[in-house]
Amino acid sequence: MIANTPHPPYYAVIFSSIRSQNVEGYSEVNALMNQLVFKQDGFLGMEAVQSELGVTISYWRDLESIKRWKENLDHQDAQIKGRKTWYSHYKVRIAKVERDYAFTT
Repeated sequence: MIANTPHPPYYAVIFSSIRSQNVEGYSEVNALMNQLVFKQDGFLGMEAVQSELGVTISYWRDLESIKRWKENLDHQDAQIKGRKTWYSHYKVRIAKVERDYAFTT
């Protein structure tokens, strides 16, 4: 589903990842992160796809909201586990969305 974001400006965090072979516990922690992020002040929505390359784009009101999410203790635990166990590679990009438009049939 495409996230319903407000009029720009707002921010996008793009998380691209390649998982390792060890995914034990990943689904449970991912579900918890999805529950917690929706409660974060400043969170606007997200879009995700998973294949060999996973891409999750989360949308945020401002840079402070992104910083608070990064500092969330449960999220920090998940980041540590991700680096040690679940991901062989990932990259995070943060971008300011200055313009958006849509098409719907």
